[in-house]
Amino acid sequence: MMKVSLLTLHSVKNYGSVLQTFATQEYLREKNIDVEIVDYIRPDTSDTNILEAWTTNDSGVVKQLKKIVLLPTLKRWDKVFNGFLKAKIKLSKEKYMKNNDFFEKGIPEADIYCVGSDQVWNSKWNRGIDTTYFLDYVPNNKKKISFASSFGKSHLDNFEKEITFEYLKKFDALSVRENSAVEIIKDLGLREAIQILDPTLLFKKEQWEEFSTDKLIAEDYLLIYQLNSNKEFDRYAKDYARKNNLKVVRICTRYDQFIKVGKSVIIPEIEEFVSLFINAKCVLTDSFHATAFSINLNVPFISIYPAEFSTRISSILELMHLTDRHLKKYNLDQINISNINFDYANNVLNEYRNRTDSFIEKNFRVGE
Repeated sequence: MMKVSLLTLHSVKNYGSVLQTFATQEYLREKNIDVEIVDYIRPDTSDTNILEAWTTNDSGVVKQLKKIVLLPTLKRWDKVFNGFLKAKIKLSKEKYMKNNDFFEKGIPEADIYCVGSDQVWNSKWNRGIDTTYFLDYVPNNKKKISFASSFGKSHLDNFEKEITFEYLKKFDALSVRENSAVEIIKDLGLREAIQILDPTLLFKKEQWEEFSTDKLIAEDYLLIYQLNSNKEFDRYAKDYARKNNLKVVRICTRYDQFIKVGKSVIIPEIEEFVSLFINAKCVLTDSFHATAFSINLNVPFISIYPAEFSTRISSILELMHLTDRHLKKYNLDQINISNINFDYANNVLNEYRNRTDSFIEKNFRVGE
Protein backbone atom coordinates (compact mmCIF):
# COMPACT_ATOMS: atom_id res chain seq x y z
CA MET A 1 0.00 0.00 0.00
CA MET A 2 1.28 3.43 -0.93
CA LYS A 3 2.17 5.67 2.03
CA VAL A 4 1.48 9.41 2.17
CA SER A 5 2.93 11.77 4.76
CA LEU A 6 0.43 14.61 5.25
CA LEU A 7 1.27 17.98 6.80
CA THR A 8 -1.73 20.02 7.88
CA LEU A 9 -3.02 22.24 10.70
CA HIS A 10 -4.17 19.33 12.85
CA SER A 11 -3.10 20.61 16.27
CA VAL A 12 -4.95 23.95 16.25
CA LYS A 13 -7.64 24.02 18.93
CA ASN A 14 -10.35 24.54 16.36
CA TYR A 15 -13.23 22.30 15.24
CA GLY A 16 -12.73 23.04 11.55
CA SER A 17 -9.03 22.18 11.64
CA VAL A 18 -9.55 18.91 13.49
CA LEU A 19 -12.48 17.83 11.30
CA GLN A 20 -10.68 18.60 8.04
CA THR A 21 -7.72 16.56 9.29
CA PHE A 22 -10.03 13.64 10.09
CA ALA A 23 -11.89 13.94 6.78
CA THR A 24 -8.65 14.07 4.77
CA GLN A 25 -7.29 11.00 6.52
CA GLU A 26 -10.48 8.99 6.06
CA TYR A 27 -10.92 10.08 2.44
CA LEU A 28 -7.39 8.96 1.52
CA ARG A 29 -7.88 5.70 3.39
CA GLU A 30 -10.96 5.04 1.28
CA LYS A 31 -8.63 5.34 -1.73
CA ASN A 32 -6.46 2.57 -0.29
CA ILE A 33 -3.74 5.02 0.77
CA ASP A 34 -1.86 4.64 4.05
CA VAL A 35 -1.81 8.20 5.37
CA GLU A 36 0.12 9.48 8.37
CA ILE A 37 -0.26 13.01 9.74
CA VAL A 38 2.99 14.83 10.50
CA ASP A 39 2.83 15.82 14.17
CA TYR A 40 4.17 19.32 13.53
CA ILE A 41 3.18 21.85 16.19
CA ARG A 42 4.35 25.43 15.92
CA PRO A 43 5.75 26.56 19.29
CA ASP A 44 3.20 29.37 19.67
CA THR A 45 0.32 26.88 19.28
CA SER A 46 1.69 24.23 21.61
CA ASP A 47 -0.15 23.42 24.84
CA THR A 48 2.74 24.73 26.92
CA ASN A 49 3.02 28.08 25.12
CA ILE A 50 -0.55 28.85 24.10
CA LEU A 51 -1.37 30.87 27.23
CA GLU A 52 1.62 33.10 26.58
CA ALA A 53 0.63 33.50 22.92
CA TRP A 54 -2.95 34.41 23.83
CA THR A 55 -1.83 37.11 26.29
CA THR A 56 1.14 38.44 24.35
CA ASN A 57 -0.34 41.95 24.20
CA ASP A 58 -1.05 42.06 27.94
CA SER A 59 1.18 42.63 30.93
CA GLY A 60 1.21 42.65 34.70
CA VAL A 61 -1.96 41.82 36.63
CA VAL A 62 -4.13 41.80 33.49
CA LYS A 63 -1.93 39.17 31.89
CA GLN A 64 -2.00 36.94 34.96
CA LEU A 65 -5.78 37.28 35.38
CA LYS A 66 -6.36 36.35 31.73
CA LYS A 67 -4.20 33.27 32.15
CA ILE A 68 -6.21 32.21 35.19
CA VAL A 69 -9.50 32.70 33.32
CA LEU A 70 -8.28 30.76 30.30
CA LEU A 71 -6.78 27.82 32.21
CA PRO A 72 -10.04 25.78 32.50
CA THR A 73 -10.59 26.28 28.77
CA LEU A 74 -7.13 24.91 28.00
CA LYS A 75 -7.82 21.82 30.10
CA ARG A 76 -11.09 21.23 28.25
CA TRP A 77 -9.36 21.80 24.87
CA ASP A 78 -6.81 19.16 25.80
CA LYS A 79 -9.55 16.62 26.51
CA VAL A 80 -11.68 17.41 23.46
CA PHE A 81 -9.15 18.16 20.72
CA ASN A 82 -6.06 16.26 21.81
CA GLY A 83 -8.25 13.38 22.93
CA PHE A 84 -9.84 13.17 19.49
CA LEU A 85 -6.48 13.33 17.74
CA LYS A 86 -5.08 10.53 19.90
CA ALA A 87 -8.15 8.36 19.33
CA LYS A 88 -8.86 9.00 15.66
CA ILE A 89 -5.76 10.32 13.90
CA LYS A 90 -2.64 8.41 12.89
CA LEU A 91 0.18 10.73 13.90
CA SER A 92 3.89 10.42 13.12
CA LYS A 93 6.04 8.85 15.82
CA GLU A 94 8.20 11.96 16.01
CA LYS A 95 6.85 15.30 17.20
CA TYR A 96 8.23 18.35 15.40
CA MET A 97 8.18 21.79 17.02
CA LYS A 98 10.41 23.78 14.66
CA ASN A 99 11.70 23.48 11.12
CA ASN A 100 15.15 22.24 12.15
CA ASP A 101 13.56 19.25 13.91
CA PHE A 102 12.97 17.63 10.53
CA PHE A 103 16.67 17.68 9.79
CA GLU A 104 17.72 16.64 13.30
CA LYS A 105 15.11 13.90 13.90
CA GLY A 106 14.68 12.80 10.30
CA ILE A 107 11.62 13.16 8.12
CA PRO A 108 8.76 10.64 8.17
CA GLU A 109 9.20 7.84 5.64
CA ALA A 110 6.69 7.98 2.80
CA ASP A 111 6.23 7.53 -0.93
CA ILE A 112 4.52 10.91 -1.36
CA TYR A 113 4.63 14.06 0.76
CA CYS A 114 1.50 16.18 0.88
CA VAL A 115 0.44 19.48 2.44
CA GLY A 116 -3.15 20.66 3.00
CA SER A 117 -5.91 21.40 3.46
CA ASP A 118 -6.81 24.45 5.59
CA GLN A 119 -4.89 27.75 5.66
CA VAL A 120 -1.44 26.19 5.54
CA TRP A 121 -0.11 29.06 3.37
CA ASN A 122 -1.64 31.96 5.30
CA SER A 123 1.36 34.11 6.26
CA LYS A 124 -0.59 36.10 8.83
CA TRP A 125 -1.94 33.01 10.57
CA ASN A 126 1.55 31.46 10.48
CA ARG A 127 3.14 34.70 11.75
CA GLY A 128 5.21 35.01 8.60
CA ILE A 129 6.06 32.51 5.90
CA ASP A 130 6.56 29.15 7.55
CA THR A 131 8.51 27.26 4.89
CA THR A 132 7.70 23.99 6.63
CA TYR A 133 4.22 24.21 5.08
CA PHE A 134 5.91 24.40 1.68
CA LEU A 135 7.54 21.04 2.43
CA ASP A 136 11.04 22.53 2.42
CA TYR A 137 12.28 19.59 4.52
CA VAL A 138 11.39 17.06 1.81
CA PRO A 139 14.20 16.06 -0.61
CA ASN A 140 13.72 17.21 -4.19
CA ASN A 141 13.68 13.63 -5.48
CA LYS A 142 10.49 12.95 -3.52
CA LYS A 143 7.00 13.63 -4.89
CA LYS A 144 5.31 16.71 -3.39
CA ILE A 145 1.62 17.49 -3.69
CA SER A 146 -0.71 20.10 -2.24
CA PHE A 147 -4.21 18.95 -1.31
CA ALA A 148 -6.91 21.66 -1.06
CA SER A 149 -4.39 24.09 0.40
CA SER A 150 -5.45 27.65 1.18
CA PHE A 151 -3.76 31.06 1.36
CA GLY A 152 -6.75 32.36 3.29
CA LYS A 153 -6.81 35.57 1.25
CA SER A 154 -7.33 36.80 -2.30
CA HIS A 155 -3.80 38.01 -3.05
CA LEU A 156 -0.25 37.72 -1.78
CA ASP A 157 1.75 40.56 -0.29
CA ASN A 158 4.86 41.47 -2.29
CA PHE A 159 7.23 39.92 0.23
CA GLU A 160 5.51 36.54 -0.21
CA LYS A 161 5.57 36.21 -3.97
CA GLU A 162 9.19 35.29 -4.66
CA ILE A 163 9.54 32.76 -1.85
CA THR A 164 6.14 31.21 -2.62
CA PHE A 165 7.16 30.81 -6.26
CA GLU A 166 10.51 29.24 -5.34
CA TYR A 167 8.93 26.57 -3.14
CA LEU A 168 5.78 25.80 -5.11
CA LYS A 169 7.66 25.35 -8.39
CA LYS A 170 9.13 22.21 -6.81
CA PHE A 171 5.69 20.62 -6.36
CA ASP A 172 4.55 17.86 -8.70
CA ALA A 173 0.86 18.77 -8.45
CA LEU A 174 -1.06 21.69 -6.98
CA SER A 175 -4.64 21.65 -5.76
CA VAL A 176 -6.21 24.46 -3.75
CA ARG A 177 -9.46 25.15 -1.93
CA GLU A 178 -10.48 28.55 -3.34
CA ASN A 179 -10.75 29.96 -6.84
CA SER A 180 -8.71 32.96 -5.64
CA ALA A 181 -5.83 30.57 -4.87
CA VAL A 182 -5.99 29.25 -8.43
CA GLU A 183 -5.52 32.85 -9.63
CA ILE A 184 -2.68 33.52 -7.17
CA ILE A 185 -0.75 30.54 -8.47
CA LYS A 186 -1.51 31.45 -12.09
CA ASP A 187 -0.24 35.01 -11.52
CA LEU A 188 2.99 33.61 -10.09
CA GLY A 189 3.59 31.80 -13.38
CA LEU A 190 3.49 28.36 -11.78
CA ARG A 191 2.02 25.12 -13.11
CA GLU A 192 -1.76 25.15 -13.24
CA ALA A 193 -3.54 24.54 -9.95
CA ILE A 194 -6.91 22.86 -9.71
CA GLN A 195 -9.65 23.88 -7.30
CA ILE A 196 -11.01 20.98 -5.28
CA LEU A 197 -13.21 20.62 -2.22
CA ASP A 198 -12.39 21.16 1.41
CA PRO A 199 -12.09 17.59 2.77
CA THR A 200 -15.09 18.01 5.08
CA LEU A 201 -17.20 18.29 1.91
CA LEU A 202 -15.84 15.03 0.53
CA PHE A 203 -17.78 13.29 3.30
CA LYS A 204 -21.43 12.98 2.33
CA LYS A 205 -24.25 13.93 4.68
CA GLU A 206 -24.92 10.28 5.53
CA GLN A 207 -21.30 9.79 6.62
CA TRP A 208 -21.43 12.78 8.97
CA GLU A 209 -24.75 11.56 10.38
CA GLU A 210 -23.14 8.21 11.18
CA PHE A 211 -20.18 10.00 12.76
CA SER A 212 -22.25 12.31 15.00
CA THR A 213 -24.00 11.71 18.31
CA ASP A 214 -27.74 11.74 18.86
CA LYS A 215 -29.64 15.04 18.99
CA LEU A 216 -28.54 17.17 21.95
CA ILE A 217 -31.27 19.85 22.00
CA ALA A 218 -34.94 18.86 22.07
CA GLU A 219 -36.38 22.17 20.83
CA ASP A 220 -36.09 23.68 17.35
CA TYR A 221 -33.08 25.98 17.44
CA LEU A 222 -30.94 28.55 15.69
CA LEU A 223 -27.30 27.47 16.02
CA ILE A 224 -24.64 30.12 16.46
CA TYR A 225 -21.00 29.36 15.69
CA GLN A 226 -19.17 32.66 16.01
CA LEU A 227 -15.40 33.09 15.84
CA ASN A 228 -15.21 36.88 16.04
CA SER A 229 -16.73 39.15 18.68
CA ASN A 230 -19.49 41.28 17.17
CA LYS A 231 -22.32 42.91 19.14
CA GLU A 232 -24.42 43.46 16.01
CA PHE A 233 -24.12 39.74 15.25
CA ASP A 234 -25.40 38.93 18.76
CA ARG A 235 -28.35 41.31 18.55
CA TYR A 236 -29.30 40.00 15.11
CA ALA A 237 -29.17 36.38 16.34
CA LYS A 238 -31.53 37.12 19.21
CA ASP A 239 -34.01 39.01 17.02
CA TYR A 240 -33.87 36.52 14.15
CA ALA A 241 -34.52 33.57 16.47
CA ARG A 242 -37.47 35.36 18.07
CA LYS A 243 -38.93 36.17 14.64
CA ASN A 244 -38.70 32.51 13.59
CA ASN A 245 -39.78 31.05 16.95
CA LEU A 246 -36.45 29.30 17.55
CA LYS A 247 -34.33 28.72 20.63
CA VAL A 248 -30.85 30.26 20.41
CA VAL A 249 -28.07 27.72 20.91
CA ARG A 250 -24.46 28.83 20.88
CA ILE A 251 -21.35 26.68 20.51
CA CYS A 252 -18.82 28.23 22.88
CA THR A 253 -15.14 27.55 22.23
CA ARG A 254 -14.14 29.05 25.61
CA TYR A 255 -15.73 28.96 29.06
CA ASP A 256 -15.85 32.75 29.31
CA GLN A 257 -18.23 32.91 26.31
CA PHE A 258 -21.16 31.54 28.32
CA ILE A 259 -22.36 35.10 29.02
CA LYS A 260 -23.20 35.68 25.35
CA VAL A 261 -26.65 35.39 23.76
CA GLY A 262 -28.16 31.89 23.70
CA LYS A 263 -28.01 28.56 25.49
CA SER A 264 -24.31 27.74 25.77
CA VAL A 265 -22.91 24.40 24.69
CA ILE A 266 -19.38 24.82 25.97
CA ILE A 267 -16.57 23.13 24.02
CA PRO A 268 -18.59 20.08 22.92
CA GLU A 269 -16.94 16.84 21.86
CA ILE A 270 -16.15 16.66 18.14
CA GLU A 271 -19.02 14.27 17.41
CA GLU A 272 -21.40 16.50 19.39
CA PHE A 273 -20.28 19.52 17.39
CA VAL A 274 -21.35 17.78 14.16
CA SER A 275 -24.66 16.71 15.73
CA LEU A 276 -25.50 20.32 16.63
CA PHE A 277 -25.25 21.26 12.94
CA ILE A 278 -27.15 18.24 11.64
CA ASN A 279 -30.15 18.96 13.89
CA ALA A 280 -30.26 22.77 13.63
CA LYS A 281 -33.16 24.54 11.91
CA CYS A 282 -30.79 27.30 10.86
CA VAL A 283 -27.10 28.15 11.35
CA LEU A 284 -25.77 31.68 11.86
CA THR A 285 -22.01 31.88 11.48
CA ASP A 286 -18.89 33.82 10.49
CA SER A 287 -16.90 30.60 10.04
CA PHE A 288 -15.85 28.97 6.77
CA HIS A 289 -16.17 25.42 8.06
CA ALA A 290 -19.56 26.11 9.63
CA THR A 291 -20.73 27.49 6.29
CA ALA A 292 -19.32 24.45 4.48
CA PHE A 293 -20.94 22.06 6.97
CA SER A 294 -24.31 23.74 6.57
CA ILE A 295 -24.16 23.45 2.79
CA ASN A 296 -23.05 19.83 2.93
CA LEU A 297 -25.77 18.90 5.44
CA ASN A 298 -28.41 20.96 3.60
CA VAL A 299 -29.17 23.01 6.71
CA PRO A 300 -30.45 26.58 6.10
CA PHE A 301 -27.74 29.05 7.08
CA ILE A 302 -26.73 32.70 7.17
CA SER A 303 -23.09 33.70 6.69
CA ILE A 304 -21.61 36.88 8.07
CA TYR A 305 -18.21 37.71 6.62
CA PRO A 306 -15.45 38.33 9.19
CA ALA A 307 -13.19 41.36 8.87
CA GLU A 308 -10.29 39.11 7.82
CA PHE A 309 -10.03 35.97 5.69
CA SER A 310 -13.56 36.19 4.29
CA THR A 311 -12.29 35.01 0.89
CA ARG A 312 -12.80 31.41 1.95
CA ILE A 313 -16.50 31.95 2.63
CA SER A 314 -17.19 34.09 -0.44
CA SER A 315 -15.46 31.52 -2.65
CA ILE A 316 -17.61 28.60 -1.54
CA LEU A 317 -20.82 30.65 -1.67
CA GLU A 318 -20.00 31.71 -5.24
CA LEU A 319 -19.18 28.15 -6.22
CA MET A 320 -22.47 26.85 -4.79
CA HIS A 321 -24.59 29.77 -6.13
CA LEU A 322 -25.56 30.63 -2.55
CA THR A 323 -24.26 34.18 -2.28
CA ASP A 324 -27.75 35.28 -1.24
CA ARG A 325 -27.04 33.62 2.14
CA HIS A 326 -24.41 36.28 2.84
CA LEU A 327 -25.86 38.80 5.30
CA LYS A 328 -24.66 42.18 4.06
CA LYS A 329 -26.60 44.27 6.57
CA TYR A 330 -28.21 43.29 9.85
CA ASN A 331 -31.70 43.38 8.37
CA LEU A 332 -34.17 40.75 9.59
CA ASP A 333 -35.98 40.75 6.26
CA GLN A 334 -32.93 40.16 4.03
CA ILE A 335 -32.71 36.36 4.37
CA ASN A 336 -35.68 34.05 4.77
CA ILE A 337 -34.91 31.03 6.93
CA SER A 338 -36.43 28.50 4.54
CA ASN A 339 -36.00 30.23 1.19
CA ILE A 340 -33.07 28.09 0.10
CA ASN A 341 -32.65 25.39 -2.52
CA PHE A 342 -29.67 23.08 -2.21
CA ASP A 343 -30.19 21.23 -5.52
CA TYR A 344 -27.53 23.20 -7.41
CA ALA A 345 -25.10 22.99 -4.49
CA ASN A 346 -25.58 19.24 -4.21
CA ASN A 347 -24.84 18.83 -7.90
CA VAL A 348 -21.71 20.94 -7.54
CA LEU A 349 -20.62 18.88 -4.54
CA ASN A 350 -20.94 15.68 -6.55
CA GLU A 351 -19.11 17.23 -9.51
CA TYR A 352 -16.24 18.40 -7.33
CA ARG A 353 -16.08 15.10 -5.46
CA ASN A 354 -15.54 13.45 -8.83
CA ARG A 355 -12.93 16.09 -9.70
CA THR A 356 -11.13 15.42 -6.43
CA ASP A 357 -11.25 11.67 -7.07
CA SER A 358 -9.66 12.25 -10.48
CA PHE A 359 -6.93 14.42 -8.94
CA ILE A 360 -6.11 11.66 -6.47
CA GLU A 361 -6.11 8.93 -9.12
CA LYS A 362 -3.84 10.97 -11.37
CA ASN A 363 -1.32 12.26 -8.84
CA PHE A 364 -1.20 9.95 -5.83
CA ARG A 365 0.72 7.23 -7.56
CA VAL A 366 4.38 6.42 -7.01
CA GLY A 367 6.64 7.03 -10.00
CA GLU A 368 4.07 9.08 -11.99
